[in-house]
Amino acid sequence: MTDRAAERLVADNRKARHEYHLFETFEAGIALLGTEVKAIREGRVNLKDSYGRVEAGEIFLHNVHISPYSHRGYAAHEPLRRRKLLLHKGEIRKLIGKLVERGYTLVPVRMYFRNGLVKVAVSVAKGKKTHDKRETIRRREIDRETRAAVKARAR
Repeated sequence: MTDRAAERLVADNRKARHEYHLFETFEAGIALLGTEVKAIREGRVNLKDSYGRVEAGEIFLHNVHISPYSHRGYAAHEPLRRRKLLLHKGEIRKLIGKLVERGYTLVPVRMYFRNGLVKVAVSVAKGKKTHDKRETIRRREIDRETRAAVKARAR
């Protein structure tokens, strides 16, 4: 694999993995302004508390915070504006079918560059209950303790 084909992670929404059960994930392009792309290249993006919404048969991301580009002149963008996701019609129909079910939402999981283009991985998700979150934390701690015990025994 060449360097051009490699993915470069820009932002990761770790909160989504803790707050939601993630089901199907889609890769989408995103319609951006030039200063937004430059700011994303600087890593000035935050996916926390962001979500996707279907509006008039199109899908938009809300609350994705892209800070202003550091070397901007007169051209600046609004940090929290809604941004259109670029998906095929079939993918949009599939997403709309899944999102009409009660309790399901669209959550951006990560943002990255692929072949010089900004891509967003969005997942169909359902919110976790408090006991599910506790179960996830407990399982993570057990795995950590197991790895530590195996490592200590290997010495």
